[in-house]
Amino acid sequence: MPVPEERRATLDLAGEELRALLSGVTALAAKEIEAAREGPVFVAPPSAERLHELLDADGALPDDGESLEALLDMCASLLAAGRRTAPTFFGYIQSPPSPVGIAADLLASAADQNVTAWRSAPAATQVERITLRWLGRFVGFSDDAAGIMVGGGSAANLTALLVAVRTLAGPDADRRSLTVYVSQEGHFSIAKAAAALGLAVRRLPVDDAWRLDVDGLRKAVAADRREGRQPLCVVASAGTTATGAVDPLDTVAEIAAEQDLWFHVDGAYGAPAAAVPRHRPLFRGIERADSLAVDAHKWLYAPVDCSALLVRDPGSTSRAFGSGADDYVRVLIAEAEEAFVFWDHGLELSRRFRALKLWMTMRFYGGRRLADTIAEDILMTNHLGELVRRADDLELLSPPSLSVCCFRHVPPGMSDSELDLHNERILAVLQRDGRAYLSNASIGGHLALRACITNFRTTRADVAHAVDVVRAIGARLTHQAAEPA
Repeated sequence: MPVPEERRATLDLAGEELRALLSGVTALAAKEIEAAREGPVFVAPPSAERLHELLDADGALPDDGESLEALLDMCASLLAAGRRTAPTFFGYIQSPPSPVGIAADLLASAADQNVTAWRSAPAATQVERITLRWLGRFVGFSDDAAGIMVGGGSAANLTALLVAVRTLAGPDADRRSLTVYVSQEGHFSIAKAAAALGLAVRRLPVDDAWRLDVDGLRKAVAADRREGRQPLCVVASAGTTATGAVDPLDTVAEIAAEQDLWFHVDGAYGAPAAAVPRHRPLFRGIERADSLAVDAHKWLYAPVDCSALLVRDPGSTSRAFGSGADDYVRVLIAEAEEAFVFWDHGLELSRRFRALKLWMTMRFYGGRRLADTIAEDILMTNHLGELVRRADDLELLSPPSLSVCCFRHVPPGMSDSELDLHNERILAVLQRDGRAYLSNASIGGHLALRACITNFRTTRADVAHAVDVVRAIGARLTHQAAEPA
């Protein structure tokens, strides 16, 4: 078959069409930012049926593409049908991205760097290594932190456990006897990671403040050694998902050192709060961890996905992952910095330029302004707790910690089991209402309405509005339940 002089098929756009595309996308992005500023969380109640119809979910892939105008119109409808991280979105631990982070994500996609190694993406590799160091300093972990950017806290925790195995266990160790310790309030990704690696997990009790019980840790390690198991790693939480509790990191660090355990801190959510001078004492001991997980998309205002595994010893990750690469990726450069490869420090080979959005965010706002913004989120959460305390139909189930507050609606005359069902109904209505959004947690065996404020746009008025919405829905459901059938 003869080769044509010019391509007959291409995906490129002519100058005017490209400018129209980028202009249209920029306009949609600006509209999304404005919607995130003002709310509501949902324009209309979310519905699988409505999305099915909007997206023509049963339709076939078109043989011929549609117009740019039609595509942008469909994207506008799709975004409008989604969930906005509005000022009253307190549901999950996800901060809205800063405008700078949004712009950085677009630039990263346009540059399309595959950040495998310095030789394939020299500038991107350098930016990632600098960003990891800045992040380690920001949260008080280390001034010379190394590590790797990953997709989320689950990937960071999995990578940390694998580094622990390859650092402390021999090549012939029976992984079924290698044991990981984490509190009952620790994130479920720890158990998932351990299961994926074939490790045993010990869920430890917590104290009255929902923190890991250090006496329980000591007893569990001693018992496992007596029974022939090999204690491997203790995972402490720097901000649990349910209550925002921070484990006693300094004491856990002492036990880890005494028992020769890898000390990993899951700070995916809460570690950025260590940058706030007033709250840094709560995180004393984080600087003694062997590894630390931090999600910048949770509380550093970066777009998803933007997470990091930080390590104190740069050699720990290279010892874990730095062998077995195929010859086609063999590095032929002698100069150390230019010979750096990320595939020797993590599980991925192909990796996107995740660091750019955090690097740009940190450069533009600076550490002080970011820390001040996190401090404001904590103040908003404390204000929520105060509003709950003042209300005669609300009850705190856990005092505010970091940016998490757990409470419930308590009409008179209901038993605990009835209150659980009542608050479950409130949540079901609230999550489709659109004016505010909370999630749930189990606190002392009771269902709680869980609010987490990691939003730099949230004000005291937004907090009060969310509380008013909860109380109004609760009162309405109470009245409906009291009406005769």
